[in-house]
Amino acid sequence: MSDVLIVGAGINGLLLSRELASAGAEITLVDAGAVGREASWAGGGIVSPLYPWRYSAPVTALVGWAQKFYPDLVQSLLAETGVDAQYQRDGLLMLDAADRDAALAWAAHYGQSMAVLSAADCYRQEASLAPGFSEGLWMPAVGHVRNPRLCRALQASLALDARIRVLENTEVREIQTEGDRVSAVTASRGGNPITLESKTTVICAGAWSRRLLSGLAMESPIEVEPVKGQMLLYKFDSPPVQSILLHNGRYLIPRRDGHLLVGSTLEYPGFDKAISTQVRTGLADSASGLLPALGSMEPIAQWSGLRPGSKGGIPYIGPIAPWENLYINAGQFRNGLVLAPASARLLADLILGRKPLLDPEPYLPAARQAFGQH
Repeated sequence: MSDVLIVGAGINGLLLSRELASAGAEITLVDAGAVGREASWAGGGIVSPLYPWRYSAPVTALVGWAQKFYPDLVQSLLAETGVDAQYQRDGLLMLDAADRDAALAWAAHYGQSMAVLSAADCYRQEASLAPGFSEGLWMPAVGHVRNPRLCRALQASLALDARIRVLENTEVREIQTEGDRVSAVTASRGGNPITLESKTTVICAGAWSRRLLSGLAMESPIEVEPVKGQMLLYKFDSPPVQSILLHNGRYLIPRRDGHLLVGSTLEYPGFDKAISTQVRTGLADSASGLLPALGSMEPIAQWSGLRPGSKGGIPYIGPIAPWENLYINAGQFRNGLVLAPASARLLADLILGRKPLLDPEPYLPAARQAFGQH
């Protein structure tokens, strides 16, 4: 029997496993597929919400803590495993934001670095930018990370810790309860049924979290739903832009090796991850509207992922009543990567009985309202 069973080996499950094991807990981490291959792999890796002032204070609180933590996390993983997640602080340039006054007020309130750039300043900074933009909001402290490499680094870190057992291709079928406690979890591994017992069970299964909990009678609903995002990838010899570019919800993210990510869509097709030529064309048009050079290029890849949508993008972090030993960490919506370090630390604090790094109240399932309508 392990101390903690964590269901879901995305960025949240990986970081929570590492955090709890560092405190001495014995961990079993299971995933229906491969480690870090769902939304944690598919996202862009921007260590910031796209328009941070449009989120509520609970999201901002998690973001602020995680952004400070990220550089040290990536460096410590590099030293420990030799895998470089390539954190880069390239800055975020938001072009012609409609609510720029709200953005500036938010930045002043939270002490965030944000400057208004004239059109001339924007084109001085990004000479390849398409013509016609009138101004930009510049956040120089925003970084991005290569999220597939981050997941690989975390997986390698966990493999070095004898207190952590990782079971891939292990699909949870049922959460068994006895009285007011989870007694065991049944799963299928390689076509064979297995039973997993632990003192504490945590659901970190992203968009699949609600489905896993559907057989339980809970005092408060866990309203997490899949929200598909499709992305494109281009390849240059060297980065074609120096910063993350954002306009009308579409963004370009430059990587060190010349890869350029373009994202992303917001779709509500259930658990269907199929990609479409219509979306490919729409993303390509948006991308060339930012960077004309892309108009004569074909993307080298297209993919999709399912985000765990939640009301206001506020994640569920904490115990699930009435079960004394059942917890959840899910619902980060579009901000899974940036929120993950703070989400994992906060839940670890609650599980271990430590003083929480933030007020946990806004994230507790018992304090949340239902998801509602779009």
